[in-house]
Amino acid sequence: MVRPSPFVAVFGALACVWSAAAPAQDFQKDIVPFLDKYCYECHDAELAKGHLNLEAFKDDSRFFRDQRVWREVVNQVASGEMPPAKKKTRPSPAEVEALQTSVHKLLAAAIAKSKTDPGDVTIRRLNRAEFNHTIRDLCFLDENFSADFPADDTGYGFDNIGDVLTFSPVHLERFLSVGEAIAAKAMPSKPAEMEGTGLAMIEMLPRGKRDSQQRYFDPAPTLTGPMTASRDGDYVISVALRSTGSPGDPPAKVAFLVDGREVGTYQFKQVKKTEVAEAKVTLKGGAHEFTLKWLNPPAKISGSNRTLSGLRLRLLGPADTRTELQRRLAALAGTATGEARARLAANSFVSRAFRRPATPAEINRYVKVWNEGEKNGGSWEAGAQAMIAVVLASPKFIFRAEQDEVPTAKDAHPIGEFALASRLSYFLWGSMPDDELFQLAYAKKLSANLEAQTRRLLKDPRSRYLTEGFGLQWLQLRQLSAVSPDPTMFPGFNDAVRTSMMKETELFFAEIVREDRSVLDLIDADFTYLDRNLANFYGIPADLPRSRTSPFVRVTLPKGERGGILTHASILTATSNPTRTSPVKRGKWILEQILGSPPPPAPPSVPTLEGQQLKGNLRQRMEQHRADPACASCHTRMDAIGFAFEKFDAVGQLRQQDEGQPIDPSGKLPDGRAFSGAGELKKLLLADREKIVRNLSSKLLTFGLGRGLDYYDGPAVDKITESALKADSRFSALVLGVVQSDPFRLRRGTSQVEGGSESPKK
Repeated sequence: MVRPSPFVAVFGALACVWSAAAPAQDFQKDIVPFLDKYCYECHDAELAKGHLNLEAFKDDSRFFRDQRVWREVVNQVASGEMPPAKKKTRPSPAEVEALQTSVHKLLAAAIAKSKTDPGDVTIRRLNRAEFNHTIRDLCFLDENFSADFPADDTGYGFDNIGDVLTFSPVHLERFLSVGEAIAAKAMPSKPAEMEGTGLAMIEMLPRGKRDSQQRYFDPAPTLTGPMTASRDGDYVISVALRSTGSPGDPPAKVAFLVDGREVGTYQFKQVKKTEVAEAKVTLKGGAHEFTLKWLNPPAKISGSNRTLSGLRLRLLGPADTRTELQRRLAALAGTATGEARARLAANSFVSRAFRRPATPAEINRYVKVWNEGEKNGGSWEAGAQAMIAVVLASPKFIFRAEQDEVPTAKDAHPIGEFALASRLSYFLWGSMPDDELFQLAYAKKLSANLEAQTRRLLKDPRSRYLTEGFGLQWLQLRQLSAVSPDPTMFPGFNDAVRTSMMKETELFFAEIVREDRSVLDLIDADFTYLDRNLANFYGIPADLPRSRTSPFVRVTLPKGERGGILTHASILTATSNPTRTSPVKRGKWILEQILGSPPPPAPPSVPTLEGQQLKGNLRQRMEQHRADPACASCHTRMDAIGFAFEKFDAVGQLRQQDEGQPIDPSGKLPDGRAFSGAGELKKLLLADREKIVRNLSSKLLTFGLGRGLDYYDGPAVDKITESALKADSRFSALVLGVVQSDPFRLRRGTSQVEGGSESPKK
């Protein structure tokens, strides 16, 4: 059977006529004869198999609205899935090519004639992750404040979909109570004590002599280790050291070094005594390397009765114990007091919280709250705390509502600059815009700098949200936490392994984002991330060095079947049954999440595999199950793909036999292409890279918009896919395609209303 045409040949032709309507095509002449010869037998008004009646389409007048149907028709025919393999009369490659050409020309003409429709976006409540991230960037508190919120519902595979993010009385109660708690932490009315962090000296390098928890300056006179300054400020380095020696020995003297620079020294007063040595230092927030150096050790340290040892190095500070929000609001107010201070602070905080400039009426309202709180609490901090608590309970903070700056425009038009800033930051960071985005929005220059700002946000550490918020949900890895493999059959699996499985996939996807790799590396790659636990579980010999920050190390994989997310144990385990593999689940997952071609739901009358009297090994039982015509149409492609991974058991470990028989991982796709295992199947999938990129484009656009896609989003997905393929399928190209798409940048006009098309399934 003919293979699908390359993207450039098919959709590239569509792009060539994007802005100019193609010559009118005769639907009856070019399309109907093919349907009559190969399709109407099953998809007519009487049978309408798969709930599809192709006889209902008489001409191309509804081609734009019905484009999903025609895209799927072309996809099914080109892939060889339709007509079914049992049909003796099958289309020739020339007939398939002619159908593709006709459909895509008609679609291009329909798109060229249609008005741009960016769709409608439901006002969205902040989900739990977005709430935490927004509080982090608004109030400078990085905690899980939404832990007690009700779980967020999901739609279209994601938990940021406006249509399903409900707001219940429980939500109201939680938002009110947590808002007060956040305000109290962000704006305490009493000075806080100086906090600190510590480092056990036995963890400092180089390794050497120790006695219980006591670490000696032995064999070297220096000890080095990392600590983190929470923010810029003045700090105190403190350590209690014990000195030993003989009468007449010089008292010990030590130096403190930070990042190789000496910042202070301390001279012991006596030889045999424990004393606290300290040094003051000004540090930038972040990780630093701290060194303790014994300045006057004996000529030979090991074996000498002169020793110096300690338990713990401490970093106390910063000396200014005000919270970040306290300092910022104080700096903003300057010398202003009373209502003037309240007005300055309210304008800044409310504008940032509402993600747009606060109106005069809003400022007056919150200044009143501030003044009342200051009067009752006796300090400006009490007034600020009262204001913050009320702002965080406002629907204008809890919900992302976009104001239309041109509400009377008839047709699609750009959203406002502040709305664009929020769409961009919540898409890539799951949080509010930062100062730079706000400044560009105020200057009305964000649209003109959209690509540069998108690339900046992708390089920011906060873009890890694309892994946590998008990647893990797209891959459905949250299901892994609910999987319970049989412990007697899979004794190597435990909760620690489960955690390592999840982390491997998370780190792997994060590298695709961080290093801007091709998204096709998700399908097959020669590297992964392993800790000792998972390396042993996989049976991969890996000399993994210990890391101070993470037990996971990037590892080059040996040649073999494993490589890419399809062979990650996380995916393989999440798509298995407790006691055995499930080729159906694995095949269905690849069709849905990777290729964007989900099979239809199983008929309710079809029995399960275990509910039938079947014989033989798993493959033989599946073949008997597939003999039922009601099962064959879906199982033909699901099973073939799933069996390619049968050499991986239900927890992702390699095996050669199942039920005492050698495993056969070979198969054939509906278009006739054969493979002998997971490695060859991945090559066939990569040959159809347009499907992979298009599916991922659709998923990213859904995530970025916070809504399901409809027929009018088809042209946007086409453009995103085409631009990504031209850019070697790099992740940033997909993100830029989403950000620059009409649905992301525009909003509907008054003449545009929701069409009557069938909404996509959630």
